[in-house]
Order: sequence, then structure tokens, then C-alpha cells
Amino acid sequence: MEVKIGVQQAPREIQLESTQTPEQVSAAVAAAVKSGGLLSLTDEKGRVVVVPAEKLAYVEIGSPERARLGFGA
Repeated sequence: MEVKIGVQQAPREIQLESTQTPEQVSAAVAAAVKSGGLLSLTDEKGRVVVVPAEKLAYVEIGSPERARLGFGA
């Protein structure tokens, strides 16, 4: 599943592929914002992304769009 994280005053968003469900990611974001702590997510290669909750601009949770092949693309 694809997760995009917008960080305040950062020119680019953080993008990662996660094995977590949308509900798990949403719960992690909600807990981080509520506590004012850190949002910590792990990508499918085992790397950990940590962002301070007060710096979050947005979190987009979705699945990657499959590339279209052929003439109908």
C-alpha cells in the first residue's frame, strides 16, 4: 500500500510502500497526533520513517495505481 506524507516547510513529500493496512496506518497517525509524539511507519523493505506529529501537513493513504500497458493507456 502506498503512503504519502506531507511535512510542513519541506518541498517534497515522503512516499513509501507499506505492508500495513490502511486502518493500521490511520491508527498510527491518529495516535501520533493525539500524543504530540512521533509518527513511525515501516516500509516493505524494513526501513523506518519517523516524522514529528506537529510537522505533519497531511497523510495520504492508498494503494499504488498499476501502470497501464498497451494502446489503451
